Amino acid sequence: MTEQLFIGVDVAKDWIDIHHPGRKPSRIDSTPAALRAFAARCRKDGVWVIFEASGGYDRGLRDALEAADVPFTRVNPRQARDFARAMGVLGKTDRVDARVLAEFGARLTPKRTEPASEARRSLQAQATRRRQLVDLRKQEATRLQQTTDPAALADIRAIIAILDRHIDKVEERMTATVAADANLASIDRRLQTAPGVGPIVAATLIAELPELGQLDRRRIAALAGLAPIARDSGKKSGARAIAGGRAIVRTALYLAALQASRRSAIFREFRSRLQAAGKSVKATLTATARKLLVTLNAMVSSGTNYRLDTAT
Repeated sequence: MTEQLFIGVDVAKDWIDIHHPGRKPSRIDSTPAALRAFAARCRKDGVWVIFEASGGYDRGLRDALEAADVPFTRVNPRQARDFARAMGVLGKTDRVDARVLAEFGARLTPKRTEPASEARRSLQAQATRRRQLVDLRKQEATRLQQTTDPAALADIRAIIAILDRHIDKVEERMTATVAADANLASIDRRLQTAPGVGPIVAATLIAELPELGQLDRRRIAALAGLAPIARDSGKKSGARAIAGGRAIVRTALYLAALQASRRSAIFREFRSRLQAAGKSVKATLTATARKLLVTLNAMVSSGTNYRLDTAT
C-alpha cells in the first residue's frame, strides 16, 4: 500500500505557496485557471492538500480541489500555529507555513474536509455577509455615541437605517436558501424546536458548523470554541477558559443561550445554579451555550426534536 503524500499550501490574497516534499517550493497566482491546473496536478499525483482557513481567501482553492475530487483538509489557523511551535518552528513566512502544513498532514493524518453542498456554500456566503453588515452597524452605533453634531448624527442614523434594511434582506435570503433545500430545511426545523434557537441562529449553525451531529460532545464543543481548556501544572490548578474555535458559531450560541436561559426552565435553572456557585456572568453564559450546543448536537445525531429529556 502506497503511503499517502501530503502537501502544504499557504493561501494569500493573490497567490498560494506550495510545499511538496519531493519538489522545490513553488508559488502560483490565485486565478481560477491556475488553481484548476494545480488541482488537476494534485489529482494526477494522488496527493492530499493541507491548508488553513483564511478568511475567505481559500475559497477559490477549495472550489478547485472539490471540482477535481482532490482530498484536502482545511485546518484551523490556531491549530496549525500550535503545531508549528511544538515542532520548534518560530519563524513565520509563506514558505515556512506551507512546509509546516505539509508536516502537519504527514504526522497527524487529519480527517478529510467533506465538500459542502451548493446550498450550504451559498448559505455560508450569506452568513458571512450578514456578519460583515452587523459589524458595520455596531461601528456606526458606537459613532452615534461619540458625537453631538446634529448633521453627523443624522448621517449616522441614515446609514444605520440602510444597514438595517440590508441585514433584513440578507436574513430573508438565508431563510429562503434553507427552505429551498430539503436536507437543510429538515435540520432547520429540528434545531428550531430547541429553546432560544430561531431562524437566523439555526441558519448560522447549518452554514458554519456542518459537523453538527457528526462529532461527540467534547469535539463539537472544541470546534465551536466552547470547551474549557485545562491550565494545570504540578500542584497548581489554573482556571479553565475557552480558546480558539469558530467565533461566528460561538456568538450565535451565546445569543441563543441567553434566550434559552430566559425561556426554558431547564436552562434557566442550570445558569442559576452556576451563578449561585459564584461563577462569573461570562462563565455561566459560556457553560449554558455549551450545554445548548451539546443538546443540539445530540438532536441532529439522533434525528429527534427537542424534548425536556434531551437537554444534556
